[in-house]
Amino acid sequence: MQRSVQLIRGIDNQVVEAVLLTLAQNHIDDFENLWKEQLRLYGQEDKYWDWLFKKRISISRDNYESYAIEYQGKTQGLLWIETQQHRSQVEVGHRLIYIEALASAPWNRRAIQRPPELKGVGTLLLNFARFRSLDLGYEGRVALHALPGAERFYDSRNMMNFGADSDKEDLIYFEYGRLRR
Repeated sequence: MQRSVQLIRGIDNQVVEAVLLTLAQNHIDDFENLWKEQLRLYGQEDKYWDWLFKKRISISRDNYESYAIEYQGKTQGLLWIETQQHRSQVEVGHRLIYIEALASAPWNRRAIQRPPELKGVGTLLLNFARFRSLDLGYEGRVALHALPGAERFYDSRNMMNFGADSDKEDLIYFEYGRLRR
């Protein structure tokens, strides 16, 4: 899978063409070699995520998928989703896409770099999960448990906030319900 996507360059707000594609070894290498140390230095909550493990799960199980965004040959964002086992809390019983992990490169995070190199990476990945939900007949339903540092991001994307989930280390549960047309 590969599709052209648009992001915004932070320095001049120009629209640039990037690519959304299936997670590959070069994306994992970028995380390990370009992201990880910066994430550790800036105390980011996703610094220990194991994207090689996530990729292996995606290959071995048909209900997991993993994606990356590339711009100028460099990984800008990563997404890992589960597609069959989760159900909506808004519309009980309906399937949804569950975002297991969503990450933007350190240089695209306002907490690390202002202006970020690229704007819109996280939003693009979140929107892609909604499109994937539509593709699978789940009507745009998407959910996730947010790391504390990302709660404001999901709130600002108008996801419904269901509060702390004691079954998931008290992380805040967010959900998009069915897209209304």
